Amino acid sequence: MAEIQFDDVDSILACFEDLKDPRSHVNRLHVFGDLLVISIMAVIAGADGPQAIGVWAENNQEWLKKHLRLPNGIPSHDTLGRLLAALKPIAFQNCFQAWIETVGPLGEDVDTNQIAIDGKVLRSSHDRSKGLGPLWLVSAWAVDRTISLGQLATDEKSNEITAIPELLENIEIKGAVVTIDAAGCQREIAKKIIADGGDYVFALKGNQGKLHDAVTHYITTHMENDFADIPARRYVETLKGHGRVDEISYYQMPVPKDLVNLEKWAGLRTIGVAIRQSESHSKSSTEVRFFIGSITLGVKKFARYVRGHWAIENTLHWCLDVTFREDENRVRERNTANNMAWLKRFALSMLKQQNDKYSIAMRRRVAGWNLDYLAKVLGIPVL
Repeated sequence: MAEIQFDDVDSILACFEDLKDPRSHVNRLHVFGDLLVISIMAVIAGADGPQAIGVWAENNQEWLKKHLRLPNGIPSHDTLGRLLAALKPIAFQNCFQAWIETVGPLGEDVDTNQIAIDGKVLRSSHDRSKGLGPLWLVSAWAVDRTISLGQLATDEKSNEITAIPELLENIEIKGAVVTIDAAGCQREIAKKIIADGGDYVFALKGNQGKLHDAVTHYITTHMENDFADIPARRYVETLKGHGRVDEISYYQMPVPKDLVNLEKWAGLRTIGVAIRQSESHSKSSTEVRFFIGSITLGVKKFARYVRGHWAIENTLHWCLDVTFREDENRVRERNTANNMAWLKRFALSMLKQQNDKYSIAMRRRVAGWNLDYLAKVLGIPVL
């Protein structure tokens, strides 16, 4: 796995050259770049909000003075909070693209470039006094590089459909395979992905009634004679972990030429199904999911994309909830909550690039305990 390479703090600040300082010109006591770097460092080291960022900075001011300008000392948590509330989330995220590009190319096998798009709610971010429910974030996650590529906030899960095309505008998907759950299985989203040079694999459920029924009927009908009449491919794998055994059977086949509304789905080439049979503590369950995709026939690749999308729950959402305790965060101000959520995803991406024996949770703890390790995560030379 490629490691992040920064020569010094100035290299980090170079990522933010085009970011406009949203603060008033009156009484600017602190350097804009100092505030940004302190926020990034503190979140990696365990901070979960502006107050915690300020406390972390106060307790590490001697070390920070070696790397930052700090003409008026350590900024207060109120100063940091005002900045995070004023920064435009999309502009803030776009600055990190320069860092993402330093992680390195994927190599010649572009099939490994999978981008999983999925939504997650920040359960404690609601503000009943203002009539606001919890914030819903739609994230783009580079599965093979374990990097967060971007996110978009909405006030309702139902807005995920409109958020996905906007999120796709802000990331590079050329040569990638974009995987999305059933909520994002929409014709316009498929059209945009194909137009931008990508491919897609979408989960299929009842929200696409006629298409779902047609795909389900086609696959289950041919399954009765073990797909003897069509060129279907089959692949079976067994996954074990945490006392659970999953046997997953994948079937993939060319899309039938008479499939309902086929002409309305840009690039649609194949359909498939994943049947997961699970055994856990003497309990068994079966889950069946149907898919459509613009990828060519290749059942092992299909299996990898399906499995990769499921993995977003463990590699991104689980880490955010357990390691970063995102669901417990009570930041109410929308911009601040959005920017803090992005800083956590960025921090998680950086921690995942480290090649050592520690878990993600332990890496974050060590970054909080050992400033040399934090410097290593950031790529800053240890003085």
